[in-house]
Amino acid sequence: MDNLGIHLAPVGAILYQIGAFLPRLLIAIVVIVAGWLLAKVARFALTKALRAINFPVLTERSGLDNFLRQGGMQGDTTTIFGVLAYWLVILAALLIAFNGLGLTYITDLLGRVVWFVPNVFVALLVLAFGSYFARFIRDTVHTYCRNVKLQDAALLGRLAQYAILAFVVLIALDQIKVGGDIVRESFLIILGGLVFGVALAFGLGGKDWAQERIEHWWPRRSKDPKDLLDPSAKPPSNDKRI
Repeated sequence: MDNLGIHLAPVGAILYQIGAFLPRLLIAIVVIVAGWLLAKVARFALTKALRAINFPVLTERSGLDNFLRQGGMQGDTTTIFGVLAYWLVILAALLIAFNGLGLTYITDLLGRVVWFVPNVFVALLVLAFGSYFARFIRDTVHTYCRNVKLQDAALLGRLAQYAILAFVVLIALDQIKVGGDIVRESFLIILGGLVFGVALAFGLGGKDWAQERIEHWWPRRSKDPKDLLDPSAKPPSNDKRI
């Protein structure tokens, strides 16, 4: 009997551990199922709320939805926000469930992912509003240049748009911690190289071209004395008719 008790002691310990683990497993399953249902509600609610405030209009005008469609993605930016909200709730439920089971390694990994999702939210918002602002600046610069009779108004407007988009993308990458200082320093180096190259083109190698561009953008009136003495040359009329 003593030998039988010795052999049955490990089996009893295992059964005791299983009996203590089963309630926690049941609670974990309930938490996961509840989190899955809550994730569906969160995705539906967030999508409806964004569409109610006409957020898709902003993303469509900013060009972000068109960019996603060209990349082969189904849906628009609002759909992506809904998917992110869905997975945020799912990951939070898994974090609670695994934490209850005592699986600390998995909970540490899930915790990092859960804290990463809000950064993606912020990065998408920066891209949406930044792209819309960049297009607004492009249209503003284009309209102003046309009103002052400046040539290449469309080119100048696009240059302003791309300059703002570069800073917007840099801010978005900084939000999701991609690249860090390397991305910022590389961007500053490239920007400095472009500015330096343009300065050299205007100062040295492209002097004639720069003069032609400036004359093309801001044409000057002739100040030849012969034109001033020519009686056939009519001065510009300043009469304003109402």
